[in-house]
Amino acid sequence: MYFTGISDESGKSIETQIKAHQTLGWNHLELRVVDQWNLASMPEDKYQIVREKLADANMQVSCFASGIANWSKKIDGDFSADVNELNSAIPRMHELGIKFVRIMSYPNADWSEEDWSKEAIRRIKELSKIAENNDVILVHENCSGWASASPENSLKMIEQVNSPALKLVYDTGNGPGEGLDSWDFYNKVKEHIIYVHIKDAKQSKIGENTQFTYPGEGDGYVKEIVTDLLKNGYDGGFSIEPHLAAIIHLAQDADNATAAYNVYLEYGRRFKKLIEDIKSH
Repeated sequence: MYFTGISDESGKSIETQIKAHQTLGWNHLELRVVDQWNLASMPEDKYQIVREKLADANMQVSCFASGIANWSKKIDGDFSADVNELNSAIPRMHELGIKFVRIMSYPNADWSEEDWSKEAIRRIKELSKIAENNDVILVHENCSGWASASPENSLKMIEQVNSPALKLVYDTGNGPGEGLDSWDFYNKVKEHIIYVHIKDAKQSKIGENTQFTYPGEGDGYVKEIVTDLLKNGYDGGFSIEPHLAAIIHLAQDADNATAAYNVYLEYGRRFKKLIEDIKSH
């Protein structure tokens, strides 16, 4: 088991992101955005700087949190953009030793459920073939898109894509924000979970503003899920994604960079304490 986090919530620069994780005593981070670029879109000179900084800090990258099939990529959009992003990221993933690439499964565009399902599965199947041929693993997050709508959809995706290169990353805080029961969702899909995002939120209805909280203070069953995972031998990453000072996918930057950094550290410390409490019982 190891601690990590979606590091751009601590700050925009790679230096700040590394510093936050070092301060927490962690040697992993999850790479999403550095300044305005993700791993696949980064100019080569920028990428080389990031690579050198990570190497100098002996910091491992637990996952590339890509934009593939995410909240901005509706099912009727240009699929080639996702294929290109994956193909562009893979050589850099290999250089950085990254095994996982986070994906989603395309929000609907007023299509029928049947058409949405078929096309989402077709696309994920093609992306999984690319991943399998290049020795990386797609980890689908229960966040946005067809497979995130229900645990049944997630299981159907896993079954129909039928690839060793497709697994699940479970986010504890996404269910409450979408009116779903996080404990129920988790229990139905847990055998396919290979990586975990730690977020928490108060239960809300679809369309309501989500109230995010520190871990264990919301309705994401964070303590229960983590306890169950550890009890059953989970030995993977726990990646924090606070959403308290900055919400990248909603284009909400932190009002104060220092405050965002401090909130990230506090979130990490509280989650470490939660783990310690679980292990002591």
